[in-house]
Amino acid sequence: MDFFKLKQNNTNVKTEIIAGITTFLTMIYIIPVNSHIMSNSGMHLEGLIIATALVTIIASAFNAFFANTPVAMSVGMGMNTYFTFSVCLAQNISWQSALGAVFISGFIFLLLSFTNFRIWIIRNIPKDLRLAMCAGLGCFVTFLGLGQMGIIAKDDNVFVRIGDFSDPNVLFGIFTLILILFLWVIKIKGAFIIGILLSSIIAWVFNINNASFPEHFFSFPNFSQENGLGSIFAKLDILSALNIFMIPVILTFLITQLFDSLGTITGVGERGKIFDDPKEGEKKLGMTLASDAVGSTIGSIVGTSTVTAFVESTTGVESGGRTGLTALVVAFCFILTLFLLPLFKAIPANSINPVLIMVGILMFMEVRNINFKDDAIAVASFFTIIMMPFTYSITTGFAFGFISYLLVRIFKKEWDKLNMGIIILSLISLGNFLLIALEGKI
Repeated sequence: MDFFKLKQNNTNVKTEIIAGITTFLTMIYIIPVNSHIMSNSGMHLEGLIIATALVTIIASAFNAFFANTPVAMSVGMGMNTYFTFSVCLAQNISWQSALGAVFISGFIFLLLSFTNFRIWIIRNIPKDLRLAMCAGLGCFVTFLGLGQMGIIAKDDNVFVRIGDFSDPNVLFGIFTLILILFLWVIKIKGAFIIGILLSSIIAWVFNINNASFPEHFFSFPNFSQENGLGSIFAKLDILSALNIFMIPVILTFLITQLFDSLGTITGVGERGKIFDDPKEGEKKLGMTLASDAVGSTIGSIVGTSTVTAFVESTTGVESGGRTGLTALVVAFCFILTLFLLPLFKAIPANSINPVLIMVGILMFMEVRNINFKDDAIAVASFFTIIMMPFTYSITTGFAFGFISYLLVRIFKKEWDKLNMGIIILSLISLGNFLLIALEGKI
């Protein structure tokens, strides 16, 4: 175990194993949740279950050996909803082309991770705007979750209305949300997956929405070409993603992954003082970001949307994890999930959808750290946050945020608070609207 430099990092094998298991328990929910979300794009559920587990194993293990940090990685919540609902469904883009866009953005991110671009971004994009993006993404995910649960419904007269609360399935979803919220509030580790499993058992017992116990809990991984991993593996279409109208999609994947990864990785590192060393800290940060980028590139080939560092890694760090051995334990634990396909398939949708709302709440909490006393920040944050769910597009939220920030600074003649980063992203945002106009969508 000397490879992981345990003594140098003031830890030991037992501590790292406990930290890895703790992280695993808090993030295992990603398998049923991500599979359920992305299956709406037309991809097979069984294939997605295997793909999600597999990419988590590969990305976490790669980070363990390459960066030696206790950061586990998997398919990013928020980006999977953007992939499915904003790209595939709203824009009628095939999932194969969307995977191609994920590959391109991941490859660009990989190249940038070996440069000082991340430092340039941190210095040029105000932290408040990055926090607003996270909060806006939270609103977007929550909006989708509410719709999937049936709590809200489409209405031709007022756009959105309250759902049918006489529907037992809607009431069951609300019950599951309350259950998960309770477990989270009392700080139960693994609150999400425990809530999912408990509500699933209730649904199976009472046959809610025709849910029933799985005939088997274990099976060999499904690699078939018909409905297993083979149906989505290496099916990405990179050529169709090399289209001028796909630029906003690629940029959204890239920018969101960059900000999400930087925020998560630095946050996890701060909890354990992992990147504090003046010599090794910057190197470890860059290598962890590179692992993130490699994960996304591989994930698009395996058949998933953007891979990112998981904030749940903080639970492992708080349990004492300090090295890549923690991430390696997470990867090993996820190997076991490859044999739980019948269990994951039997979980009812409304045992899963409430997790979207919980993730949205956690993302939206970043709004408390935004400086609303600054007019430009306040206006840009407002547009960023509300336009993501209102337009069903993360890209549009970005665009409104950057453009409004630039305009307010210009109106107030606050030239010293403008920089090339803001100007470039604002011009790209304007370009996005021009592309939409060219497509005849406005």
